[in-house]
Amino acid sequence: MIVGIGFMIHGWAKISRGTAGFEKLLMQIGVPLPHLSAIVTPYVELIGGFAILIGLFTKFITVPLVIIMLVAMLSVQVHYGFSAVNTIGLTAQGPVFGPPGYEINLLYIACLVSLFLTGAGALCVDKLIENKRKTSQ
Repeated sequence: MIVGIGFMIHGWAKISRGTAGFEKLLMQIGVPLPHLSAIVTPYVELIGGFAILIGLFTKFITVPLVIIMLVAMLSVQVHYGFSAVNTIGLTAQGPVFGPPGYEINLLYIACLVSLFLTGAGALCVDKLIENKRKTSQ
């Protein structure tokens, strides 16, 4: 469930701020088709995250979400190393953190692969649909 919520939060953050800023970021890092990607990615994250949360079309939606994680990891986070928490300094006010590495991307990918291989579980919408089909046959 937390994977779905995480994707929904990230997708909504991009949508609520407007996708133009996200498009500029994608242009700067050289992502192909930045305009299309800036429009599609947040909605795939938001809708896909909701689908993961309720367990609907789980095996289908994991594929584009893994692709999004791989693109983010290989185009942005890989430059900052592995650790999700990069301490770059210490001030009198406390630690100063730099950009996160690719650790979180790998965790999301691992969760998505697990969902792809095993399905979402007994209480998911996919299972309810499957059980309904079995009883109507």
